[in-house]
Amino acid sequence: MKAPAFRYHRAESLDHGLELIREFGGMGKFMAGGQSLMPMMNLRLAAAEHVVDIGQVAALRETRQAGQRFVIGAGVTHAMIEDGKVRDSARGYLQRVAGGIAYRGVRNKGTIGGSLAHADPAADWPASLCALDAVAVIRGADGDREVPIGEFQRGLMETALAEDEILVGVSLPELTGKARWSYRKFCHKVGEFAHSICAVVHDPELKIANVVLGAVGDKPVRLPTLSQYLAQGMGAGALKGSEYLEALKRDLTDSAGLAPDTYDYQLHQTIATRALAEALQK
Repeated sequence: MKAPAFRYHRAESLDHGLELIREFGGMGKFMAGGQSLMPMMNLRLAAAEHVVDIGQVAALRETRQAGQRFVIGAGVTHAMIEDGKVRDSARGYLQRVAGGIAYRGVRNKGTIGGSLAHADPAADWPASLCALDAVAVIRGADGDREVPIGEFQRGLMETALAEDEILVGVSLPELTGKARWSYRKFCHKVGEFAHSICAVVHDPELKIANVVLGAVGDKPVRLPTLSQYLAQGMGAGALKGSEYLEALKRDLTDSAGLAPDTYDYQLHQTIATRALAEALQK
């Protein structure tokens, strides 16, 4: 199945891309690697009269230090992170996430910004970056603004981006030596979107303590009770106690909206426990 006819435009710079999008008045879409947009257009789940290719904009592949944080350009590919061509400010966490995304061919073309802008709740970067307290850097006609990743995705394939804005990068914390993390997901077959994701990041020095569930509902969900336990110094032994099971049940039912007698509940319960066990044993 092929996409409906559209006009292709190559942006020479960020400003040029934004100028084109404004010119098309809501009938244009940005494309970086094309690993999300093109299949969606082929299946008639997305439509655009104009496609603006930003894949060759050098500014989107830049990385830079910004005070105590590190910024990765939205055009950086999964493979660049996996291969260590981009510094991992999260002490191996980013490489772990990137290396498990789909297939190598997809990782060669797909970008971190494209994944976030696509906003599939079962994608890897939305959940993993939410757990890291990452911040989306957005550029529009009035300049740059920042939105926490947990607020950037508003629902199923819906983001905080306006029609005339572009995601230019992701601002990340520099995890300290005391940080512990884990990223677990479950797929029925290699390469497909996950059926369950759990990202755990705890850095007591930075006061980061997040347990985030992905592939559930219309966007990743932070599990508040477990995140609080993590912040309070929960140990691996706690995972065998009834208090942990009750806390997990409360989070899965109240925050994730899962019913205890369902397959989805059992699956997410298992993946969350495995992720926490891995993080707490580090």
